Amino acid sequence: MPVEDAPEDDDVRQTYNFAPGSHGLVYRADVPDWGAGRRSRASQHPAGDPTSVDQDEHEGDVEDPKETRYKLQAMKWGLVPFWTKRSPDYGSVMRTINARDDSLAQSGGMWNTMKQKKRCIVVAQGFYEWLKKNGGKEKIPHFTKRKDGQLMCFAGLWDCVQYEGMLQNPCREDPSQSLANHLQGSDEKHYTYTIITTDSNKQLSFLHDRMPVILENGSESIRTWLEPKLSEWSKELQSLLKPYDGELECYPVSKEVGKVGNNSPTFIVPVASVENKSNIANFFSNANKAAAGKEEKKEIKAEETEVFQKGVKVEHDQREERKTVEHSGTEDNAPLPIPSPLSPTIGSKRRHGIDANEDEVSRAKAVKVADPSALAAATTSPEKKSGRKSRSSTSNGTRGSPAKSGDGSQRITNFFNK
Repeated sequence: MPVEDAPEDDDVRQTYNFAPGSHGLVYRADVPDWGAGRRSRASQHPAGDPTSVDQDEHEGDVEDPKETRYKLQAMKWGLVPFWTKRSPDYGSVMRTINARDDSLAQSGGMWNTMKQKKRCIVVAQGFYEWLKKNGGKEKIPHFTKRKDGQLMCFAGLWDCVQYEGMLQNPCREDPSQSLANHLQGSDEKHYTYTIITTDSNKQLSFLHDRMPVILENGSESIRTWLEPKLSEWSKELQSLLKPYDGELECYPVSKEVGKVGNNSPTFIVPVASVENKSNIANFFSNANKAAAGKEEKKEIKAEETEVFQKGVKVEHDQREERKTVEHSGTEDNAPLPIPSPLSPTIGSKRRHGIDANEDEVSRAKAVKVADPSALAAATTSPEKKSGRKSRSSTSNGTRGSPAKSGDGSQRITNFFNK
């Protein structure tokens, strides 16, 4: 549905404990304060109401707009009828937070003007209801919301009132002035609303016998309910007030929601949920997890101790016939093969994936080595042959110095003939 106007953020604040008298979010057609349709000169007040004042008696009729506009507006929960002259007390407001669908089916009555000209949708995430046990001595709060997580659209009625005779700062220093001189009308408009209730559906019948009328989001039912051209109550409008047939989710929540001054997002978290930190079951569950963690750490510690004491178990190749012995001389303390005079690795290089025939030939050659001295020589690393001649540490390989002559001189040509 389109929205042409919306309240300021400060006018409507998010709360998890919405109480009567608070300002909620209402969606309605953008019509004058007297409601949809033309102004009527006939009184719409309840029969016999001594406060009846023809609010509908106005100077002239106003034609309906060609195009319907819709708006979001902040209104106070607890409808105050337009004919009210004084601000009602909290007890009076509590009596008008809901309007029964069967009372709207009757002609006349308190809701007569509102149901014809001032219909609205109340937007909320869900609603609370208290389950009574032990003859009403124990009350367990439950939160109900749509299972798909969408916002709920409650069918409602709204009204606008201006109080009369407000006392404006009486002057106590001058008793000659009468109190009537200080009674002035208020220009402030007060917008209020009520939520229509109907019989509870099968899913919520265990909780209460009544539930709000929930209209499907974006449905034709909402368009019909808000249509300003339908300014007369009809069976079509009455038929919209029925139990909700969609899927709902209902579960018990914290009893702290029962105190009006409290407000916390945990109020809509199920009591039995893992997310609920105050859940006693979660407390013992966390304790069990901690105990299990300690036991697991003990087992790991025991395994580490056993490995340290007994050593590491080494997996051998199935084709490997040599035995191993524990040896601490290597850097990683890995077990080394036991030296054997018949080892096929003596005097030869062993490669992975060697052919079986080559392996047998290598073993045959190794068996022929019987002399221990030859075995020792074979186990030593052979010297590498180099293309360059070895150099002496005391000689550079040149010829010795020429013999000196007896007289201590030497011919220079002997030097170049070298």
